[in-house]
Amino acid sequence: MSALPVHAVLPDLLSALREAGSAVLVAPPGAGKTTAVAPALLGEDWCSGTVILLSPRRVAARAAAERMASEIGEQVGGTVGYLTRLDSKRSATTRVLVMTEAIFVATILADPSLEGVSAVLFDEAHERHLDSDLGLALAIESQEALRDDLRLVVMSATLDGAHFATLLGDAPEIESAGKAWPIEIRWLGARPEARIEDAMADAIVTAWREQEGDLLAFLPGVGEIERTREKLEARLPDALVLPLHGHCEPAAQRAAIRRDPQGRRRMVLATAIAETSLTLDGVSVIVDAGLSR
Repeated sequence: MSALPVHAVLPDLLSALREAGSAVLVAPPGAGKTTAVAPALLGEDWCSGTVILLSPRRVAARAAAERMASEIGEQVGGTVGYLTRLDSKRSATTRVLVMTEAIFVATILADPSLEGVSAVLFDEAHERHLDSDLGLALAIESQEALRDDLRLVVMSATLDGAHFATLLGDAPEIESAGKAWPIEIRWLGARPEARIEDAMADAIVTAWREQEGDLLAFLPGVGEIERTREKLEARLPDALVLPLHGHCEPAAQRAAIRRDPQGRRRMVLATAIAETSLTLDGVSVIVDAGLSR
């Protein structure tokens, strides 16, 4: 397993959970909090049950489970599993279960004591979705009224840890460093009359020819992705153009997230789901439309 920045603070986090029962972990994107924290809890004496890791999106939930399973040399559904709407891989041996926030809300409403669960990890808490806020409130209530042995960890990529620490009863706040890489930003002018797929195709082709490595482009929706994909495939017929959005099949999502097994460069056209919780291997160039729905 490769060393990640968050590994340096895991001893502090584990110590905080032994003593306080709750903790806040502030770690920037790429620090490794999504995939490193949950497995680290399994060796603790208090952790005899399941560790639930909450993810804001189905794509991210599957990707996190697959990454953690691969790190321990297993297939998803063994020690590490996931549960999302219309899709799940888990078994009686699953110890780390990644699920979406909406699924967790339904789970804790059906079983407020969370029987068999040792810890709940709230990933990307700074995004502040309705389901994540409600899930956190219900988990705190469960810990205070029914399960004083339940551990709660709020993980945030922004420096708002003090707010969450207060919600958790002045829980310890642990900060992790991240990895900083030199970047070059180029702003391209916008033509009001140009369609987004034309402007994005022009920008992507320019970046593709001038730079090396895989390319990730952000577009506001599936329609824009498909129209841009058609234009790119017409202009660069030998390029590998891959979509990444919530409607993609799991196999297509894996292809977009992982390096190409044949070593080919990739163009990944994604919605905002690739902005958080996902790390796309090999990407060195990003083209952003600057638009969102």
